Amino acid sequence: MTEPLDSTPSALVARPALLTRPLLLRFVSILGGSTSFYLLLSAVPRYASTGDRGGGGGAAGLATGALMLATVAGELATPVLVRRFGYRVVLAVGLGLMGAPALALPISREPGWIVAVCLLRGLGFAFTVVAGGGLTASLIPAERRSEGLAVTGLVSGVPSLVALPLGVWLAAHAGYGVVFTAGAVAALAAIPTVPGLPDRIRNSGRSVGITEALRTAELLRPAVVFAVSAVAAGIVVTFLPLAVPASATGLVATALFVQPAAATLARWLAGRRGDRHGSAGLVLPGLLLSAAGTSLMALTRSPVAVVVAVGLFGIGFGVAQNATLSLMYARVSAAGFGAVSALWNFAYDAGMGVGAIGFGWLAAATGYPWAFALTGVAMLGALVPALADRGAGARTVADEADRPPASRDPAR
Repeated sequence: MTEPLDSTPSALVARPALLTRPLLLRFVSILGGSTSFYLLLSAVPRYASTGDRGGGGGAAGLATGALMLATVAGELATPVLVRRFGYRVVLAVGLGLMGAPALALPISREPGWIVAVCLLRGLGFAFTVVAGGGLTASLIPAERRSEGLAVTGLVSGVPSLVALPLGVWLAAHAGYGVVFTAGAVAALAAIPTVPGLPDRIRNSGRSVGITEALRTAELLRPAVVFAVSAVAAGIVVTFLPLAVPASATGLVATALFVQPAAATLARWLAGRRGDRHGSAGLVLPGLLLSAAGTSLMALTRSPVAVVVAVGLFGIGFGVAQNATLSLMYARVSAAGFGAVSALWNFAYDAGMGVGAIGFGWLAAATGYPWAFALTGVAMLGALVPALADRGAGARTVADEADRPPASRDPAR
């Protein structure tokens, strides 16, 4: 099935179908992995804190820290594993590592045991998002890649809206065992869909490794811009509930719903526009909106300002998500999709981690309002790569490989 490109008489080119059977199967594994991840994301730190003899939330911090550390390390290693074993094996192992260890959590509340489980689940999550991300990109027609990635973002975003609060609610009303079992089942139940997916991409062009991707300006620039936006995302989910008045519990719930909802909608709209006009022109607006929303969060005592701020940030973050990822995929052949997925996800998770850690130190010295304002200003430092990217055009990594060595930028 195809649909017309537009309604004008000159539009004689048909657009390829987007929702193919392999992509729908891939959506199942996205839902399973994301649901498993978000169900346990807040529940496990709370579970760890109940066994923390020293108090102070140290065990909770260790649990989250181990999860993110393993995720970042796994993201850098996944492209090598995909080249060696193929997409299906790495994706299935990732889902298994997210699911099976969750069943072991009720055995003990000792911090060492919980950290070990989180390390395994972090590796599994890295395998699913990087191998799955590269595979997803290969299943989307190039003419509709931005829109396809936006739809994929919508599929993966639903669990963050539903499973994150559901995990905490289930833990309080049904017990942690139910949460851990549900998280395990969500990931493991998706494994039977993996054999229906392609294992390798044929005739996919020149391969790009993660080391080369890190040295390639055309890929590194959008990754840096997105990492800066992700820094603010880590700040919002971690510190906004602490920054607003303690009595404003309804405001926190509203803000934490508005932000991902705005991001999801903006990501889809950016995808629609990107397919028609290119994604390079959206990177800068995404950054500016993200920075403006972050700065506006300084007005923590105004409920209206806070909701507007998170909405503005959500729009900018959603635009930046779609534009940077679409741009990076457009600049490599299909054989480089794994490296792009690894680099982009690394920027996402590392940015969120840096934001959560660094903002805590900054806020301790300045207070929350000034910390938000200063962070928004600091984000403008990414204007340099964002502006440089606007003039890069459609030049790709493959194009660079075809140019004589003397004509290449030596900084790459």
